[in-house]
Amino acid sequence: MKILVAVKQVAALDEDFEIRADEKDVDEDFLIYDLNEWDDFSLEEAMKIKEASTGEVEVVVVSVGPDRVDESLRKCLAKGADRAIRVWDDAIEGSDAIAIGKVLAAVVRKEAPDMVFAGVQSSDQAYGSTGISTAAYLDWPHAAVVADLQYSPGSSSAVIRRELEGGMLQEVEISCPAVLTIQLGINKPRYASLRGIKLAAAKPIEEWSLGDIGLTPGDVGADSSMSRVRRMYVPAKGRAQMIEGTVAEQAARLIEIIKEFKGE
Repeated sequence: MKILVAVKQVAALDEDFEIRADEKDVDEDFLIYDLNEWDDFSLEEAMKIKEASTGEVEVVVVSVGPDRVDESLRKCLAKGADRAIRVWDDAIEGSDAIAIGKVLAAVVRKEAPDMVFAGVQSSDQAYGSTGISTAAYLDWPHAAVVADLQYSPGSSSAVIRRELEGGMLQEVEISCPAVLTIQLGINKPRYASLRGIKLAAAKPIEEWSLGDIGLTPGDVGADSSMSRVRRMYVPAKGRAQMIEGTVAEQAARLIEIIKEFKGE
């Protein structure tokens, strides 16, 4: 039995930053990278299933990204993942969440797992669509915002509890194999042990190209994406003005400001 966990290395801003010359992203020199928080819970859920099973369960983590992503994949290996796969090709640059879902779906077809887990969203872009698009390309059942999971390895179905709006929960049974996007708080992610870190450092990370998963450069990238970044910029800062005086004087001054703004 195999569980494939899709993970992402997310970017956080340093205190000071600059926008790239093409105005489409922040200059990479000003970004701090780490494993996406939601994906930590996804991995832990897979590890819980593995450790509770009496049979053999393989946990495989996969990420789409350049060489720097290896650091996050090794964190997953240190926490108990059996294998790590990184998919990259320069043509993938500029792909949106839907195109990344196409890449992940191709990996799933090659690996043939029994279940696929992903985080609900990433902390940097928060699209919340990568896992769902993966399921769509596979034509697999899927459920989003999973807050509880009851699943036995090899079962043809799983019972999940998912979060809805307004603080409500929905309990449903889903056919397997399926794609589940995991919510924060479903479990308590473990820390990597020193032994785990040492073992992870010696494990290989499989590097796959588009050709390895049956895709071409024309299947990915900005031109094959449903959305693209046109421009990224820091909005102009406004100026606050304290209006003093009596209530009547404040109201009169406010009317003046509105007229000035309207050009009257």
